[in-house]
Amino acid sequence: MTHGAHSILERVFGYTTFRGEQQTIIEHVAAGGDALVLMPTGSGKSLCYQIPALIRPGTAIVVSPLIALMHNQVSALREAGVAAEYLNSSLTLESARDTEQALRSGSLDLLYVAPERLMTPRFLDLLDHLRDTGRLALFAIDEAHCVSQWGHDFRPEYLQLSILPERYPAIPRIALTATADRQTREEIIQRLHLGRARCFVSSFDRPNIHYTIVEKNDPRRQLLNFIRGEIHTQFSRSAGIIYCLSRRKVEDTAEWLSKQGIAALPYHAGMPAEIRMAHQNRFLREDGLIMVATIAFGMGIDKPDVRFVAHLDMPRSIEGYYQETGRAGRDGLPARAWMAWGAGDVVQQRRMIDSADGDVGMDYETYRRLARNRLDALVGLAEATTCRRQRLLAYFGEEAPPCGHCDNCNEPPKTWDATLAARKALSCVYRTGQHYGAGHLIDVLRGERTEKVLDRGHEQLSTFGIGGDLDENHWRMVFRQLVAHEFVQVDHERYNALALTETARPLLRGEAAFTIRLPSETKRPPKRQRKSLPKEIPAGIPTTLFERLRVWRAETAQTRNVPAYVIFHDTTLRDIAITRPQTLDDLRQVTGVGERKLEAYGAELLRVVADSR
Repeated sequence: MTHGAHSILERVFGYTTFRGEQQTIIEHVAAGGDALVLMPTGSGKSLCYQIPALIRPGTAIVVSPLIALMHNQVSALREAGVAAEYLNSSLTLESARDTEQALRSGSLDLLYVAPERLMTPRFLDLLDHLRDTGRLALFAIDEAHCVSQWGHDFRPEYLQLSILPERYPAIPRIALTATADRQTREEIIQRLHLGRARCFVSSFDRPNIHYTIVEKNDPRRQLLNFIRGEIHTQFSRSAGIIYCLSRRKVEDTAEWLSKQGIAALPYHAGMPAEIRMAHQNRFLREDGLIMVATIAFGMGIDKPDVRFVAHLDMPRSIEGYYQETGRAGRDGLPARAWMAWGAGDVVQQRRMIDSADGDVGMDYETYRRLARNRLDALVGLAEATTCRRQRLLAYFGEEAPPCGHCDNCNEPPKTWDATLAARKALSCVYRTGQHYGAGHLIDVLRGERTEKVLDRGHEQLSTFGIGGDLDENHWRMVFRQLVAHEFVQVDHERYNALALTETARPLLRGEAAFTIRLPSETKRPPKRQRKSLPKEIPAGIPTTLFERLRVWRAETAQTRNVPAYVIFHDTTLRDIAITRPQTLDDLRQVTGVGERKLEAYGAELLRVVADSR
């Protein structure tokens, strides 16, 4: 069996060695065992069910949540010479019937299907036929975290997949996800009845991703500096994703970036379906496009050369942050994760938690408590003064040394013991009756005799003028942090008035300390330098050939009507540019060149290499 798996790895997919626990997982599932697989994005999860599907007799049924995801994976498998199809609502009635007939006849290796399609009586009858004729190879449940009611990718249809072990107990199941903390893992096991499955948990580390988190201070300008600085000076024609919380902000940001000369498209669930699909297809098939989107965009995106993911608004949890940033650098080459956050984000997320409807799968107070805990963990990551990666991995129960190349490792932040200032601020909130916003409170603290201060008689308070040693910016930073830590809460019904919480008592009494992370100094982006190639190509390697290979790939992909990366990943083109193969046997040694692709494209690739000499 080991030989068969390795032979398929080389012959079909063009790889010479397995990574991590791939081989163990493949052998376990191919032998008929159930498995829960947690692997970070870009680590080769798909091979863990695709190779067993080719080893075991019959057809593997792959449950996938999004049409785009099915299309991309099936296109890639077909290019590798694998008999793969999908069944979803994008097919005509005639095409769907042809696919069903191919399934019934046993001519498919893998069939991708949406969970709602799988649960129809018609499809279950087909599965019964395959089972009864010994041609049902396995079930693969991709994006298994969709069964968790915690995630923003929750799909109610996934809950119905618990029928599989009851109806097909002899058929192995493999559930896979790139994102699941301990609670989500337990929920997957419980809801999919995987209690006897072997659990494979790989490292969550994505060492190729550089993490940067900044406090909001004119976030559009900060984003533009990031794109024109870190991105455009290091990578050429860089694809990226920018996440925003609201649909309006998505559209405004995309329009603003376009006016700055940056190719950007909007994407959110409120857009007409045909426009969403057109934008998604452009993003997948063109180089250098940036997608500005809500979280409605992402899970179906298998584009390996996304060089950055940026957040203009804070996600709901570390799990969401990890999943969304994980869409960068799937090819293993250098990528960036950048986020701007502020106390307003935290307040907004808490309001969303508090206003959640009653259908949360548990009693409301439990939901509220756990959701707030998850948000607080993300706030802790944002405020961390130590290694970002170390803090991120600790959330998933993984120990790691400092990475040495996140923002905190590169430039350790300065901190300020703001305990005294915080106590003054809390006292002022209390003395003014907990009816005023930060602006008025700062005027009182700084001793400003404004009309409002005098009208309320607040110049008579003991807190009037006790904060004159700090400027307005410092006081706003103090109040932002007090809100973020829930020492004070915002009353939106009373014009953003601040009120004390129970958490504030120890700090107000001098029984607790309050340290603030100071914002890093604003830097101007370096002058934009046009480069012909990202820095992921080693120094000294001629880059002209790589660019010619990318042009050839783009033309070939357009002819084949598939995304460019379905033909070859950048990593494969890079290796060709470095090794300059002279023969088909030379080309066969390049990672990612399987037999089918060698046959289809080998001669053309050798011609491009020869023409570049």
